[in-house]
Amino acid sequence: MTDITSLEDHRPALTGLCYRMLGSSMDADDAVQETMLRAWKGFEAFDGKSAVSTWLYRIATNVCLDQLRSRKRRELPVGTGPAGTVDDALVSKPRSHWLEPVADAQVLPPEASPDRKAELRQSLRLAFVAALQHLPPRQRACLLLKEVLDFSAEEIAETLETSVASVNSALQRARAQLGRESHRPEVAALTAEQRSTVDRYVDAFHRYDVDALVSLLREDGTLSMPPYTLWLQGREAAHDWLLGRGIGCRGSRLVPVEASGSVAFGQYRLAPSHPSPVRDDGYQAFSLIVLELDGDRIASMIHFLDTETLFPLFGLPLTLAD
Repeated sequence: MTDITSLEDHRPALTGLCYRMLGSSMDADDAVQETMLRAWKGFEAFDGKSAVSTWLYRIATNVCLDQLRSRKRRELPVGTGPAGTVDDALVSKPRSHWLEPVADAQVLPPEASPDRKAELRQSLRLAFVAALQHLPPRQRACLLLKEVLDFSAEEIAETLETSVASVNSALQRARAQLGRESHRPEVAALTAEQRSTVDRYVDAFHRYDVDALVSLLREDGTLSMPPYTLWLQGREAAHDWLLGRGIGCRGSRLVPVEASGSVAFGQYRLAPSHPSPVRDDGYQAFSLIVLELDGDRIASMIHFLDTETLFPLFGLPLTLAD
């Protein structure tokens, strides 16, 4: 029988499941802690008829369902209402309102094969996780257990204490809803053209060549900045923002990270005491940028501004000297 000390080996996979269910890195951590506690308390009753991973996934799923009973779904700014203008007021909502990015290293099992990691990254994309939040919790659980963890309908029914017919019905409704939302995950590996797009984005951002920057955006691409509800659509709006109210980003430095299966960067802006864009020191954490690509164009630029919460999760310092 598996030793209780091996439970910790399952933490990344469990965190990945909880993150997809809850849409928050920190909430996922809390859910995994509760899962481990329940597993530790009930380990003597584990009969070994199923794999220990399956047993832990069942516990984690029910922990998440318990948490979701008292919580509203998390979302991205594009889900809060129509696109705004560069002159709109900035209205913020609390951290608990927003979908958060997750560090890939936190949720990808280190022993997984490259192909398996690529599959898992696909289901971490922010657009996909945001679409999941629109599903009722039990439908969400059914879909993730089936599509991500490859549970059988019988195993899902046992996990959720329901019938196989109910599981199959929930899966059908969930797949139909995701189809209407058109947020199916994309292929995770970047093409040569996409790598070129990312390189050009970094170069343009460092030079703060806004014309070059927005030329990489899809014509209907979006720019958003949680915790603000405002989001902008189209190259012209992004251009006007970056040269207007967003001009403080000039002189920023970008540090690449792996977030939500996507291209991402920690953005550092010049500290107020070093206003010159030619200085190479005195930078402060400003945003965690996640780019979602569509072909060789950027479909969305999301700047998560809650750096005090997010940067430590990605191993990023809050200040940058060089």
